[in-house]
Parts: sequence; C-alpha cells; structure tokens
Amino acid sequence: MRLATISVGGNAICVAYLSDGSMLDISQAAGTMQSLIEGGTPALDAVRKLWAEAEDGQHADKTIRNAVTLLAPIPKPLKNVFCVGRNYAEHIAEGDRAQNQKVGATEHPVFFTKPPTSVVPPDGDVLIFPDVSTSIDYEVELAVVIGKAGRNIAKADAMDHVFGYTILNDVTARDVQRRHGGQYFKGKGLDGSCPIGPAIVTADEISDPQALSIGLKVNGDQRQDGNTKDMIFDIPTLIASLSEGLTLEPGDLIATGTPSGVGYAMDPPQFLKDGDTVVCEIEGIGTLSNTVRSV
Repeated sequence: MRLATISVGGNAICVAYLSDGSMLDISQAAGTMQSLIEGGTPALDAVRKLWAEAEDGQHADKTIRNAVTLLAPIPKPLKNVFCVGRNYAEHIAEGDRAQNQKVGATEHPVFFTKPPTSVVPPDGDVLIFPDVSTSIDYEVELAVVIGKAGRNIAKADAMDHVFGYTILNDVTARDVQRRHGGQYFKGKGLDGSCPIGPAIVTADEISDPQALSIGLKVNGDQRQDGNTKDMIFDIPTLIASLSEGLTLEPGDLIATGTPSGVGYAMDPPQFLKDGDTVVCEIEGIGTLSNTVRSV
C-alpha cells in the first residue's frame, strides 16, 4: 500500500491511496502514521482489510477525492532522522575530486542525523539562510522506515524490521558542514533541510529495494541519475551496523545515501538558489517536489 499523511482542517490525517488515485481515510482504524507503524502487523492487516473493502466500493464516506495538502508521511519524527554518508562509489569519487582529496570508501558506514525540526513536507519550502550559508546543496535518497524495534539486529533478519520506504532530500549547507570540522550534523541539520515524502510505500510493494532508479532534477535539469543497486553498504548491512548497541524503533527513518551528481562537485559548483524547484524521484515510490526559499 501507499500511505500518506494529509492536512484536514489543521489536523494530520493518515490515508491510504486507492487504485483510482483517491484516498481512504484510515485514521479511525490506524490513528496517526506513527501509531500505525507501532501497531505492527495487526494494525497493518486492519488497514489492508479496509483498503480492500474500499476498492470493492465500500466506505464511500471515508473516501477523499478532492485535492489535499500532503504533509511529510511522519510529520514530526520522534527522533532525529538517521542518515548515511558516502554510500555510492561515484558520489565518493566526485566529492574527492571536488575537494582534491583521496579519502575513498570507508570500512564501515558513515552515520549522522538530521533533527525533526529540519523536516519539510512535499511541496513545502527548502529554506536558505543567506547569512548562514551560500552553498546549499541537494541529495536524493531512498529512506527506510523501521517497523519493528530491535538492537544488535542480524543482517539476515534486518529486512524483517522494515515497514516501508519513502523519498528524502538530504539538503546540505556545504560551507557550514566544512566549517565545523567536517562533522555533518550542523551543515545538514538546518531548518527546512529534510524534505520527506510524498508517501510511504509498504515493504511488500517493493520487491527489491536494491534495484530502484533514483534521480533528481533542478528546474527540470537532470542532476542525479542512479540506481540503488550501486550502494556500497546495502540496506541489511546498514540496519545491522546502525543497530549495534543502539535500539531502532518503529517510525525511525534511515536515509541510505545519495548517488553522484551533487551541486558542489560540478564544474563550476551549482548550488541551490531562491525560487529553484527540486524534484526527487525514486522508482516505485514517486516524486517529491520542493521549492527553495530564501529567508
């Protein structure tokens, strides 16, 4: 299923997409997206039953056919969003060229986080603070949504902990990132730097998350064009590594890295500016579009 969160009268409502493009209000059965994820298999089965009945013509009173305002699938994550750096070889190579260095791939995944205050909904504004940064960049990423809690998760069991997948744009202030000793958090944690959406696609709908085309356009210009098969550390490896001594919980988000084509590695560098439209796309999930705004 494709699950989303929409705004109705100022309230966040959890919905499921029907095959005709309309939406089914599942909030009475599931509550919020977070509570649905926490509810595990029984909650998801209850929603699937409602969905099947709606597809069969029932629940017309819960069907939404008019235009809606999408929120981030999990509008306010309970914890920081987990992110992975340097997980595509060509992205590492372009970064090393741009910075005149030869770091190469790491032995273990590189992890950092983005705070909940950075989250932006579909069609929301990516924020630029000119007094803080003049080097705002983009990174399209496949994000994994954790469905079952676990610590020290074995690689062989990792996919059992996945609820679904969505799209994330890891917007980054490159100059701020380098200003703070190369640590990622500050440059990647600014307000408005984490668009997520448009929906969560449940794990059963994605037969192979390591074989999805992934790309990004700025004002219609294709900047990134890759495939998740090119990850250095695959999803089971990332989950196993991240969960070592650290509990992953339902609703946790893990952004899995970005392919090559980022703005700072272009010649000359091409950073985002006020008014730009950034569109991320991942096969099987959809598109995530946002506008850049200077504040």
